[in-house]
Amino acid sequence: MKRLLLLLLLTISFSSFSQGKKMVYGAEYQSVDEEKYPGAIVLIGNVKMTHEGAVLTCKQALYYKDKNFFKAIDNVVIKQGDTITQNSDYTDYDANSKQALSWGNVVLKDPTMTLTTDTLQFDRLNQKLYYRSFATIKDPTNTLKSKNGNYYLETKKFTATTRVTVVNPEHNLESNHLDYYTNSGLAYLYGPSTITNTQNENKIYCERGFYNTKTDISYFVKNAKLYLKERTVEGDSLYYDKKKGFASATNNIQVIDTVQNFVTKGNYAEIFELKDSLFIVDRAVAISIIDKDSMFVHGDTLLVTGKPENRVIRTYNNVKIFKSDLQGKCDSIHTDQTTGLTRMFRDPVIWSDANQITGDTIHLLTNVETEKLDSLKVLNNSFIVSKDSLSDSDFNQIKGRNMFGKFKDNKLRLLLVKGNAESVYFNRNEQTNVLETITKEISSNIEFILEKGQIETIKYLKRSEGITYPPSKLPEDVKKLSGFIWRESEQPKKKEDIFKKDNKTPKENNKEIIKPKVVLEPKSKKKSKKTNLPTRKDQ
Repeated sequence: MKRLLLLLLLTISFSSFSQGKKMVYGAEYQSVDEEKYPGAIVLIGNVKMTHEGAVLTCKQALYYKDKNFFKAIDNVVIKQGDTITQNSDYTDYDANSKQALSWGNVVLKDPTMTLTTDTLQFDRLNQKLYYRSFATIKDPTNTLKSKNGNYYLETKKFTATTRVTVVNPEHNLESNHLDYYTNSGLAYLYGPSTITNTQNENKIYCERGFYNTKTDISYFVKNAKLYLKERTVEGDSLYYDKKKGFASATNNIQVIDTVQNFVTKGNYAEIFELKDSLFIVDRAVAISIIDKDSMFVHGDTLLVTGKPENRVIRTYNNVKIFKSDLQGKCDSIHTDQTTGLTRMFRDPVIWSDANQITGDTIHLLTNVETEKLDSLKVLNNSFIVSKDSLSDSDFNQIKGRNMFGKFKDNKLRLLLVKGNAESVYFNRNEQTNVLETITKEISSNIEFILEKGQIETIKYLKRSEGITYPPSKLPEDVKKLSGFIWRESEQPKKKEDIFKKDNKTPKENNKEIIKPKVVLEPKSKKKSKKTNLPTRKDQ
């Protein structure tokens, strides 16, 4: 008998445990209508139900005692502790699973937010809310809307999916998946997301990132793009402080100037929006379009400052230039996009077609309207060299104090050498290409006309002195002018070469100083054979 009673007691205890604690309820009127509501107790008027820390009140209810299930009708209010209050038209509450399904004008409030929706599931066991038919969440900073979402009461976190928006007076965020914390205003973005500044229409796009809606600081790590008024910034990762107007980007950066036809790239960049400046390092390169051809300028550091109407580009250290018909190298470059003037400093060199041009300083002027190269200045110690067409050891050379050139269709067409002009050129027979003579000239000013990179005609603008040698009688010290440099090994032959580092300086690598040892005699009056090199015209 005792064993039977003990077994019965254990059965009752297990049944009570498996079903969960029973609800405590009360109402003004209670009744039973098995025909209409089989198995239910009908509760009417000031209905109140309590269950494990939750209090539910309503006007009417059906309580299914055997199922431990409660159906609340009309003006339903659920309170959990001192923090959660929910209102709705209807609620089904399962005490065994501690699940509440509410529908009809659902409004839930906690200390950090207010949620409104048509249908809401309240999982009290896991302290989670979830909806599947749109909801609006308001906190002191933002209004969040989405089709689907979960809210975790303990962490104050929303996981919102499908047509998600987060709106405040300054920003509008659109996404299909984000985590949002109502107590801190932090949003973690997953999948394609866009943040629009409603004040200036700046935009941010990313596919994974973080956004602090209270401080306007954001950080993105996948397909990040920042659309500013005059620039678009792209990178593998992007940091943006909207209030300070500061952005930094890392790896595979591309900054597109939407006003000028200009792009900068690199692996680390800083953008100071309020100061209209851009700083790029690590494989930094500036790309501009000149007459439908791209010019690439690389340096260790690239700095862009000023508004579009007054923009300046500075490139520092190990600078190289590549364009299909123009290459260059120097220590630093200064380009004013307003005037189209580019200045090259410290050991500058330019390769235009077959010509190598050097000097203390080189200026290139671009026509800002046509975007074509217009003119060239080589200041102090100017030197132009081109290799003889059939000999690797012979070089046509021109030197002087300064040089001034004009471009036609981006090709160097006219070159004027002013001050202490000297030239050495090798004359070949037009038919046989046999080297016939070598001529050295000295004049104050010399003008050259070039065709396809080759000297076509020469004009001596003042009286010249010179001498012509047969190849067998050419003195070795006449073959190369004083200060001769051949820097072909430094020339970027393709755009990838602009990133190559040179181990030696130009002087260490190439420079030969030839001191003249003979006094030039008056040029022979003997008529030379016709050659394919310049015809001299003295004036």
